[in-house]
Amino acid sequence: MKTSSYSGFFKLDTEARMREVAEFAGLSIAEQEVLRSADSLDMDKADHMVENVIGRFALPMGVAINFIINGKDVVIPMVTEEPSVIAACSNAAKMARAAGGFTASTSGNIMIAQIQMLRVPAPFAAKSMILEKKEEILRICNEKDPVLVSFGGGAKDVEVRIIDSAEGPMVIVHLLVDTLDAMGANAVNTMAETVSPYIEELTGGIAELRILSNLADRRVVRARATWKKEAVGGAEVVEKILSAYAFAAADPYRAATHNKGIMNGIIPVVLATGNDTRAIESGAHAYAARNGRYTSLTTWEKNAEGDLVGCIEMPMAVGLVGGATKIHPAAQTAVKILDVKTAAELGQIIASAGLANNLAAMKALATEGIQRGHMSLHARNLASTVGAKGETLEKIVKQMVAEKKVRMEYAAELFEQYKKQGDEG
Repeated sequence: MKTSSYSGFFKLDTEARMREVAEFAGLSIAEQEVLRSADSLDMDKADHMVENVIGRFALPMGVAINFIINGKDVVIPMVTEEPSVIAACSNAAKMARAAGGFTASTSGNIMIAQIQMLRVPAPFAAKSMILEKKEEILRICNEKDPVLVSFGGGAKDVEVRIIDSAEGPMVIVHLLVDTLDAMGANAVNTMAETVSPYIEELTGGIAELRILSNLADRRVVRARATWKKEAVGGAEVVEKILSAYAFAAADPYRAATHNKGIMNGIIPVVLATGNDTRAIESGAHAYAARNGRYTSLTTWEKNAEGDLVGCIEMPMAVGLVGGATKIHPAAQTAVKILDVKTAAELGQIIASAGLANNLAAMKALATEGIQRGHMSLHARNLASTVGAKGETLEKIVKQMVAEKKVRMEYAAELFEQYKKQGDEG
């Protein structure tokens, strides 16, 4: 595999797929074995990652192919339990290649640490005092992390908000910290805790919570792509997709599922690279509601040629430094496959995968319905679960889908029938 475009990749067996990805990414034999083995995360490393460890839990890692992002061919590792996600992502990326693939950018790597000040005698005067002492606050923060500062990061600015609450006015101090290629939670939390006594002294209030915000709206990633109308099925399909988007943009009940389809592409890449899936989820959904009503994370339009243009914009607090990314061998290998050197590059790839899955889901909904492709893969899982293999498995899948009876008990019934016939695969 010399490019991410590959016809019939899904038809290969797992070893053949591994050989192709290994060639594309330059994986060593040892790195290939890391991905093959559920034991690549040994018990000692697992025991140091979380508490009360008793074992490890494996999920499938696949790769989404066909991506061009900012002019570069990319193969995207994805860890997920859900059928159809990786195939849908790859198919949407293939359709986007005709118009040049995805273009992505980031706003920077600024994370926000919040300091909640309570019982401040004069909140508006306190706001003024804090801003007057901004340089001293930044100095205290940056003295706590000289390594981050030496690489060009560190605390860059201070903001102050006064908010009403059930317990009266609160003065909320925001530390804006450039965390570079780290997600940055530990760095910003430490700075907030370190500088809080000084702010208490300034304002006469009490510093209560001192914690980062996962609404990382100063660390936003954007991606866009054009799908030629011929690629998605014609002008009528374009209109159907635009109608589906309009529904999601207007209705929070639809937007929740619409955005879940986006996260189908995003979370598997976040997980594969050892990043914090909960932080990304919370930031995404908070951002979707930032204007007072929950809505779509994507926008969809038709250009002058009648082609479909999709854009995504959302917070993307991921890193390449620290955490599970540096501990988990499979996460390290996933990063190598992606060939990224910065957190910004990683975020751009993740957003592109989310946009691709959004297009695939809306196209399926607007044309054949979401169940057709999904049920085929679900039927395969069920047939495998009851013990079917090989040709028998394929027969059971075909029959369940044809009869629209994709259920565990029916898979078991069919498998028993084939066993009685002496056909067990």
